Amino acid sequence: MKEVFSCFSQILLNYLPLDQALWETFLTKQRDLYAQFLREMIIQPGIAKANLGVSREDVTLEDHPLNPNPDSRWNTYFKDNEVLLQIDKDVRRLYPDMAFFQRPTDFPSQLILDPQNEYETLRRRVEQTTLKAQTVNRNRSGVTNVSSPGKALNLYPSNEYEVLPNGCEAHWEVVERILFIYAKLNPGIAYVQGMNEIVGPIYYTFATDPNNQWKEHAEADTFFCFTNLMSENRDNFIKSLDDSQCGITFKMESVFSKLKEKDTELYMKLQEQNIKPQYFTFRWLTLLLSQEFLLPDVIRIWDSLFSDQERFEFLIPVCCAMLTLIRDQLLAGDFTTNMRLLQDYPISDVHAILIKAKELQDGL
Repeated sequence: MKEVFSCFSQILLNYLPLDQALWETFLTKQRDLYAQFLREMIIQPGIAKANLGVSREDVTLEDHPLNPNPDSRWNTYFKDNEVLLQIDKDVRRLYPDMAFFQRPTDFPSQLILDPQNEYETLRRRVEQTTLKAQTVNRNRSGVTNVSSPGKALNLYPSNEYEVLPNGCEAHWEVVERILFIYAKLNPGIAYVQGMNEIVGPIYYTFATDPNNQWKEHAEADTFFCFTNLMSENRDNFIKSLDDSQCGITFKMESVFSKLKEKDTELYMKLQEQNIKPQYFTFRWLTLLLSQEFLLPDVIRIWDSLFSDQERFEFLIPVCCAMLTLIRDQLLAGDFTTNMRLLQDYPISDVHAILIKAKELQDGL
């Protein structure tokens, strides 16, 4: 059943062709393409790349760490490090309530870990990086958390995460690599905090498939499925689009509009308490409810979202259903109590939520 769900997810995310006869050729091509991305993007600057047909560069003359040229490979490397450090910080704490992402994968990337190749693991790259200039952490709302100039970056205590033996890598490292490659290929959006919460459930689904033929290629398949998902959901992460009809502000207001239509009393209560949709629906919508429920329940909700004809439009009635199912508590609560309810949603029965959402969608 798990294997069927994994394939089903890849079809719903517009990755696998509908014709199963095309799968083998298609998957081979896509997985080879992802391997090429690794070769081109996870590599130290200025080193030989004989396997790519690129001759060794004289880094002492043409390119070096102090080269002021903005097109310098070293300059790009240092800029990438800013993005990488934020990704690393986020993926290390991905789903802390479960040990899965800290465990070693059964299929570590041989391309990256093979000592005969001139590549470095991103984990090693982070460990070697100490930024003495200002370090900027970028989140969905803009630029925040600017460290003091001249202050060395405080990296992770050695005992905070399990140290794996050579030749092994944790699942969070695989997710880190996926997000880094995505950021490199999509410089317009790069990486924004929250993307780790989007890619996590996809990777978990593929990496726990009982069929090793699927599990072995979880990284590449997750990358392309995540890319397809972000193509539908990326407007939520672009601040300049917030107030457009495809932006997050419009979607947040749509939740309250649906609530006003279906439950005027509850809507008025929230209005009277000045509880605005952005106080809680921002996270619900941008992260597709991935932080509101346990991972298996998130996957169940996503199954309904991806398979619904209206796709992510179905998320609006789902959010509205979440409100109506706790209406009695909200009507009885004050501002503080209600904000606590909305930011730490109390109901875990996603089946009831989805049934109610379908009723709201169908006008019942």
